[in-house]
Amino acid sequence: MKKFIVLVCLTHILAFTSANARQSLGVVEQQMIREIHQELPKTIEQLAQAVNINSGTMNFPGVKAVGELMIAQLSALGFAAKWQKGGAFNRAGHVVAHFNHNQANKKKILMIGHLDTVFAKDDSFQQFQRLSETEASGPGVIDMKGGNAIILASLQALKKVNILQDLAITVVLTGDEESSGRPLALSKKAIVDAAKWADIALGFENGDSNIGTAMVARRSYLGWTLTVTGKAAHSSQIFTTEQGYGAVLEAARILNAFREQLSQQQNLTFNPGVIAGGTRVNGQQAASSFNAFGKANVIAQRLIVNGDLRGLTEQQVANARKMMQAIVSDNLAHTQAVLSFSTGYPPMAPTSGNQQLLSLYSQVSQDLGYGEVVAANPRKAGAADISFAANHVEMALDGLGLMGRGGHTKNEVADLTSLTKNIEKTAILLYRLSQNSAE
Repeated sequence: MKKFIVLVCLTHILAFTSANARQSLGVVEQQMIREIHQELPKTIEQLAQAVNINSGTMNFPGVKAVGELMIAQLSALGFAAKWQKGGAFNRAGHVVAHFNHNQANKKKILMIGHLDTVFAKDDSFQQFQRLSETEASGPGVIDMKGGNAIILASLQALKKVNILQDLAITVVLTGDEESSGRPLALSKKAIVDAAKWADIALGFENGDSNIGTAMVARRSYLGWTLTVTGKAAHSSQIFTTEQGYGAVLEAARILNAFREQLSQQQNLTFNPGVIAGGTRVNGQQAASSFNAFGKANVIAQRLIVNGDLRGLTEQQVANARKMMQAIVSDNLAHTQAVLSFSTGYPPMAPTSGNQQLLSLYSQVSQDLGYGEVVAANPRKAGAADISFAANHVEMALDGLGLMGRGGHTKNEVADLTSLTKNIEKTAILLYRLSQNSAE
């Protein structure tokens, strides 16, 4: 009974927030708001149910269990929802759900979420917990089971007012966002295929966890590996014409040159995340796990660095790669270096279409009395699945999920006031898009 009272109180608090500002909403929009508030207790219960199922990326049965929960809820809304197996890319799989998929005269929307979290099956952080009327904690509550809840609740509101039928929607909930399966061409195929069909892509990650911002751009993510070799010899002979500088000093030269030439470029970053060097280096490069042996009186013969590179546009990343390769090729005496890049996340560039979609979303927020929504700084958020969709649609917007703090940690806490606000904003945005059908 106490839990029910708390939920009702929260509903009433949010229902009367900025009531005067909502007078500009249309009749259908006001009806959707009432439906959203009426369903809020159920929405939170469904969120708790999803959070309480461990779905660490490599816990395949757990990821699928959350997927089956989403399939049931989407099917109840009239979607053709299916589980797409992930064996081909060594992950559990994805949920793909279609509504009015073949209706070419309707606005085609792709809604993107993910099922997996960073918390493994044996992690001590496993349960949803209400902390107060406005906060709750739990593994993945904001990243991003809260975003999935916003997708479902907004679609429920549209169905209740008979507007859902005016849209064509595909929902893709991936099972490997936190640790992508390989090859990416297979693990991200569901998103790419849906994006090629869609006009608009909406992502429900929490972005920079600021409800006053949304992501019109996300930076790319590329992994890189630097392998350096030198000439092993007694350390007393370092710097000589015969023995040269060794692998460690050559790597230091390269990394410092990267810093000097790349670190001042806006929205471009490189990070050497792990380094191992000495006489011998062994380990699993893909897992960035190494062990090294060397002695202080021996010139280092081998060194490996694993890192990442992030940029805002394809051109910026291409220029950075060219610059890095030039630095790597100018070796110190008796050293060699090879720089290789892995396939990664493409950038979501800040296009005019994305800016236009943000303006529509911001106007919805203002009409609800929640204030303007502005573009988030792309430096404040990482890569996300929407980047695989952004280059295939007219407009894309991300960061529409559940806000909070402490993501990817045992202190992950959701701001439940943002749950209702972002359900309202998403539902009304979709409604307004439905009124502007594709030609």
